[in-house]
Amino acid sequence: MLTEHLNAAMRHAHYEILKDDGTYYGEIAECCGVYANASSLEECRDELAAVLEDWLLFRIHKHFALPKINGLKLVVNWEVDNTV
Repeated sequence: MLTEHLNAAMRHAHYEILKDDGTYYGEIAECCGVYANASSLEECRDELAAVLEDWLLFRIHKHFALPKINGLKLVVNWEVDNTV
């Protein structure tokens, strides 16, 4: 389910070439603060995917709300099993 959510979010990415330096900028509007900048589109996509993954894991760790993307909503079970 996590991979599906990440892939769905990446399909919402928007890219543009910055006029001032010719680099590529990408962002995912549904995931506030997820953006990347690189010298090629491929590098920008790779960086954006890494930022998205870190952003999502941070939000899970902090118990922050996760966005619903394409009808997919991640639900995290916060129960702790102390029997281990």
